[in-house]
Amino acid sequence: MNAPTETALQQDTATLYERLGSRPGIEAIVEDIWNNHVSNPLVNKRYANSDPATVKRLVTEMCCAGFGGPETYTGRDMITTHKGMNINDTEFVAVCDDVLKALDKHNVGKRERDEVLCILYSLKGDVVYQ
Repeated sequence: MNAPTETALQQDTATLYERLGSRPGIEAIVEDIWNNHVSNPLVNKRYANSDPATVKRLVTEMCCAGFGGPETYTGRDMITTHKGMNINDTEFVAVCDDVLKALDKHNVGKRERDEVLCILYSLKGDVVYQ
């Protein structure tokens, strides 16, 4: 039986934040998520009056903090943020698809994709039909 390599051990214990490339990697993914959202006819109207720099900064902070990084999320909680938007299931799935498309563009592995998808779905109740 072969002993695990140091790299394999580090990969097993690395946070999702680290496995996604820490803040620079997450910023690049968030940039592509934004581009996917604003070009997606199912959700682009939701972003029409948004400040792109602010949205990207807050999404980056939320991802970094939520994925095990040292950053602090300075935005509002998800219920407050989405209150009155009446986001439906189709829009929620479209946003998730946009995220997965961005992860694919960055060659993110299945393990990380699955973790991100689980995190997104854990937020669904705070986002949909608020």
